[in-house]
Amino acid sequence: MILRSHTVWLVPIAALLSVAASAVRVVAQTTYSFDAVYDTEVILTPITPEVSQASVSGFNPSAPYGLTNFTSINYSRFDSQTGVFTFVPNAANFGLEDLAVGVDRFFGSGDDQLFGSSNATAAINNANGTLDGSGTITITGGSGRFAGATGVLNFSETEPLDQDPTAPLRGRAILSGFFQVPQKIPEPGTNLALVGVGVTGAGFLLRQRRLRSAKES
Repeated sequence: MILRSHTVWLVPIAALLSVAASAVRVVAQTTYSFDAVYDTEVILTPITPEVSQASVSGFNPSAPYGLTNFTSINYSRFDSQTGVFTFVPNAANFGLEDLAVGVDRFFGSGDDQLFGSSNATAAINNANGTLDGSGTITITGGSGRFAGATGVLNFSETEPLDQDPTAPLRGRAILSGFFQVPQKIPEPGTNLALVGVGVTGAGFLLRQRRLRSAKES
């Protein structure tokens, strides 16, 4: 009987402490949709006869969340047999070592930024006289209210080919997707308060149990 009675009052105490601990551990995520069109400029800088560094900059004064600018650096290789350009962030995929891994960055005038990397393919559209490409940007981080962001943005991009060959290639990129940002973990003071609630409740139950036992004896 003594063992059973101890078990009875330990259950609510454990439940209170469990609730307090769970409240500390829970971390929510906020999901942001992202749909934007950027005017772009592309510069291809040859590294080898087949591989170039691709530097892209984009601007949209009305972009969501104030992310009016983006930059992208990766590496492209042209396959003369298929007529396809392949873009990757790591030049090691093309057998070139010791080159910096490319980064994509969305930013504006404030502290909010998104970071990631992109993969894409593009081909010359002879009928339209354009270079048409598509790919994905994998979001791997951020700053400001987007710290810890993760997600995927899909994009398509088109550049007319009847431009000055000595100038950056101008075009337009259409992006669409989602990214998630973890909610901030409660401050240490909040954590202690939550645990304190559990301990206080446990103490109350313990006192009640002792008073009841004294009356019964």
